[in-house]
Amino acid sequence: MPGSEPGGAPAAAAELRVGRRTHPLTGVVQGGLWAGAAVVGLGASFLQGDRWEGVPWWVAVLAVVGGGLVVGELAGLVSWWFTRFVVDDEELRIDSGVLTRRSRRAAFERIQSVDVAEPLLARVVGLAEVRVDLAGGDESRLVVRFLPLAEARDVRRLLLRRAHGAQGDGPDDALPDHDGGELITRVPPERTLLGALLSLDLLAAVAALVAILLAALGFGAPLVVLGGVLPALSWAAQVVARRVVAEWGFVLWRTPHGLRIERGLLSLTAQTIPYARVQGVAVVEPVLWRRLGWCRLEVDVAGRAGSDDGDLDTTLLPIADRALAAALVAELVQDAGPDDEVVTVRASRRSWPFAPVGWRFRSLSLGRRRASSTTGWLHRRTSHAPHAKVQSFALRQGPLQRLRDLATVELHTPDGPVDVDVHHVDAAQARGVVLRAVDVARDERAQTATVGSASAGRVLGAGVDGADEVP
Repeated sequence: MPGSEPGGAPAAAAELRVGRRTHPLTGVVQGGLWAGAAVVGLGASFLQGDRWEGVPWWVAVLAVVGGGLVVGELAGLVSWWFTRFVVDDEELRIDSGVLTRRSRRAAFERIQSVDVAEPLLARVVGLAEVRVDLAGGDESRLVVRFLPLAEARDVRRLLLRRAHGAQGDGPDDALPDHDGGELITRVPPERTLLGALLSLDLLAAVAALVAILLAALGFGAPLVVLGGVLPALSWAAQVVARRVVAEWGFVLWRTPHGLRIERGLLSLTAQTIPYARVQGVAVVEPVLWRRLGWCRLEVDVAGRAGSDDGDLDTTLLPIADRALAAALVAELVQDAGPDDEVVTVRASRRSWPFAPVGWRFRSLSLGRRRASSTTGWLHRRTSHAPHAKVQSFALRQGPLQRLRDLATVELHTPDGPVDVDVHHVDAAQARGVVLRAVDVARDERAQTATVGSASAGRVLGAGVDGADEVP
């Protein structure tokens, strides 16, 4: 049936089951990435003094650039030639390797989400990659590089059909629309830029740059500038690249199976966060953002801790108003009801030697459905985790804490930005909180196993935070 398989033809479907190579330009794109790395490596070696005696510098530079391009492109083409991907009735398989063959397999029942991304070089030639996130395991992502954009979307649709039990034989209108969804909010580019300029990371980089310049002028050592300015400028550039370029045009959607994120200025990325894989949510409020009523939302997603995208995979919303942030947190990590008892402990006054100012802002609350902790006064972070997702508990006492009868309480969740803990509370209170947290988590897990995971609520809607309908 047209549209039920990539290519819309039986021949294309049969070819996909047997296995085939991706687009021929994959080797050129992948080779371009490797060529850039080769040019940088050879160039660094050249600048460090590894030069050919009697060879003009411009010849050496041409050799470095040309050699890097040739090596990179050849490596990319060879890798593409020996790589095939297969989508059969049971699994996705990617076979690769020249001397040592490697076969990575993903059963459809382990697929958690399927996304399409357009890295810069691939986007230039109209290609995209398909990213498949799996449940559990050290290597929980498979990537098919690169396909024409329309075909990449077809492959994504096919994998989602198989992951949700369809075998490609039914009508297309029986499938949920995974590409559409309900708009939650869009982050305007000017807000993204202003948020980066007011971030503590950028301000710290600027402060370091000013300090280096003043030190160089004060001590009459201009060479100090060369050794310190470049790292400071690099730090500032990384902040801008991470906060502006990567999060440009940020759009958040709600789909039947999770929250969908689209972002990027140069490289376009689409990412889906399934509701069931959310392990916790953190609300980050830098001191300058609090004046504007802004905050940042980060999320713990099962299986994403070791992904190549790093912090970007944990960003749920780069900048949000407090009302929108509270609604998202309530939807993903349900709170206790108004009549439920909430137990709260705070850092003891005796802990002021450890944090003369910050001790006043440390607390942990245990409700019926979730645990929440707050820390920080310049960079305030509030973490929320469902009791049913907490994996273990810890009560810690260092030698100095024992002298002041203090302890630290930790509720362990999967690796990520969410840390539910409180430092330097009264030791007796800490023991009581840990015992209560264990009991509440046990009850919540038993209830979840009996009732089953509920779908995410319909708390949010289009128009929140000034979002309009997407044209």
